[in-house]
Amino acid sequence: MAAETPVEYIKHHLQNLTYGKLPAGYERADGTVVEEATWTMARTGQEAMDMGFMAVHVDTMGWSIAMGLLFLGLFRFVAKKATTDTPSGLQNFVEMTIEFIQNVVRDVFHGKNPIIAPLALTMFVWIFLMNSLKLIPVDYIPSIAHAMGLEYFKIVPTTDPNGTFGIALGVFLLILFYSFKVKGPVGFAKELSFTPFNHWSLVPFNLILEILALIIKPISLALRLFGNMYAGEVVFILIALLPLWIQWTLNVPWAIFHILVVTLQAFIFTTLAVVYLSAAHEDH
Repeated sequence: MAAETPVEYIKHHLQNLTYGKLPAGYERADGTVVEEATWTMARTGQEAMDMGFMAVHVDTMGWSIAMGLLFLGLFRFVAKKATTDTPSGLQNFVEMTIEFIQNVVRDVFHGKNPIIAPLALTMFVWIFLMNSLKLIPVDYIPSIAHAMGLEYFKIVPTTDPNGTFGIALGVFLLILFYSFKVKGPVGFAKELSFTPFNHWSLVPFNLILEILALIIKPISLALRLFGNMYAGEVVFILIALLPLWIQWTLNVPWAIFHILVVTLQAFIFTTLAVVYLSAAHEDH
């Protein structure tokens, strides 16, 4: 690895593999100057920052897609092999997961929408798989990536706010869509205007409260998931800086504890998303 000091090691493991555009005349870390505006991989954290809003975290994008494909492939495989005679352990696990999510949706969602249960299942399993990547030792995948010439490589998409905000934004758009569809533009506007105080003189105050509450929903979803996963990742990285015999003493209990955290955070995100979607379906 290029990192030498503990500070460099930590920064290295928290930096995403970033692809973006550097402006003409930009001086790179190795002293070379970009003659024309160029799309390229960032070589340092500063270059990644200078690439701006349109930069893409390639590792976050790649692992998110990979875990999504793993989810689809795994469940399709189980569905094709499903049997009522002697179900395999994998089939039992998948059926337990589906039943668990069905119960969550049944208890939390009070509208009628056949999309919500499959959506909740997708969110729960997808986030769970992405979170589970944290259980891979922190140096394994980055070392392989470094040997392939990639300076930076994070493998846990949910430790990147771009990843968590992407999912939360999708939930937010669904909240708006079903709010307009179920309540209608007028009904949705009336709900924002006359909640929580049902009086015309307090409409401006109500609008401020309700619009803020609406905007805070995806922000809280994204930051809660990101914060918990990022904090756990930092602890794993700090443990990796310790002598080998201490690493195993601390890493194993922390990894076992994180199995609970990985599952719990997927559950919390999914449950809150269903709660918000249920509220969007309520037509008073």
